[in-house]
Amino acid sequence: MVTSIRRRLFRESDLPRTFWFLWAGTIVNRLGGFVIPFLTLYLTSRRGLSVSQAALMVSLFGAGSFAANLVGGELADRLGRRPVLLTSFFAAPLAMLAVGFAREAALIAGATLVLGFFTDLYRPAVSATVADLVPPEGRPRAYGYIYWAINLGAAIAPLLAGLMARLDYMLLFIGDALTTFLFGLFVLWGVAETRPGPQVRSSSAGLGERLAVVRREPLLLVFTALALLFGTVYSQGIVTLPIEMRSHGLSPENYGMVIAINGALIVLLGLPASNSASRWPRFGVLAAAAFLLGAGFGITALATSLAVFGLSVVIWTLGEIAGATVAPAVVADLSPIEMRGLYQGVFGAAWGLAFFTGPVLGGWILDQFGSAALWGACFVAGILVAAGYLAMAPAAQRRMRSIRAEESPG
Repeated sequence: MVTSIRRRLFRESDLPRTFWFLWAGTIVNRLGGFVIPFLTLYLTSRRGLSVSQAALMVSLFGAGSFAANLVGGELADRLGRRPVLLTSFFAAPLAMLAVGFAREAALIAGATLVLGFFTDLYRPAVSATVADLVPPEGRPRAYGYIYWAINLGAAIAPLLAGLMARLDYMLLFIGDALTTFLFGLFVLWGVAETRPGPQVRSSSAGLGERLAVVRREPLLLVFTALALLFGTVYSQGIVTLPIEMRSHGLSPENYGMVIAINGALIVLLGLPASNSASRWPRFGVLAAAAFLLGAGFGITALATSLAVFGLSVVIWTLGEIAGATVAPAVVADLSPIEMRGLYQGVFGAAWGLAFFTGPVLGGWILDQFGSAALWGACFVAGILVAAGYLAMAPAAQRRMRSIRAEESPG
């Protein structure tokens, strides 16, 4: 029955069994992503923290997430994918409950930092596992399915969390911890170690030596810098966009309606995009994604009505879908076999940093120079990122061909 449904939903479903355990676990885990969207409300209403203290706690979560991507990527290469996944999924529930039970601000701060670390420790290991399991031509589809699963859960979880919060906020922590633990059981049951065997040189090299490889081969750093700028623009959708809408007399409910377009489009278009992505030129798609992102946010400068704000979200969401489907596959294609975890960790850390610095930068531009400057800067940034992707394409494609030759037997 499950196999039949899966075949109907996913054409060309030649992805390996292990991948489907990761995919199903991602849905379960993200369906229980209750705490973070409501953390600020919980800390201010139930723990008596000020808004600035609650914001600091969220920043500490982001700092933990940033570190987790770098550490998780390195450990995934050294220890293996499976130990990192299991550590993340069995430690994060304990940290989640610790945040829920903590009363003092200092304890909440420490627990939140630890929670951010263990919550995202698994991400580079999952991305590296997909690269281990799926050949280059199938990676955009595989990463696209994971991205769709994340967003399906993210679209539903806040609705469930709102209902649970009415009863008792502690239910959010228990439910989130439980679904994370269940993902760990999925891994325990169906995900074997996929790290390349001892015939591949690797993990014995020191961290300094491995980082030197990254510095000598700057394509990852260039790609990561472009992702940081892409993410900085994207983060305006959750911080400065609602402020802009409020300045035009629109309500929080209006913002909720507009931002819901984002989730609906991802759920609707994510799978068709993933199924088609293997036929797309990697860097052409990324350039188009960056242009759409910049144009979508740029149009916000002209928006005064709900309809125009909605149109802007449609445009930048199309860019988000294209970019999120292809970008992790590019990182996997650029990665030496023995450094897949570290490469994915560096790339993931850029996104964590973007969600830490993007709101600060966007808020500063809005305060100091006004909304026209902010949205104009977003448009210019999109153009620059698009040009950057096109400029790096020839060297990156040569590098990808070299990596594929190393991966090919004989």
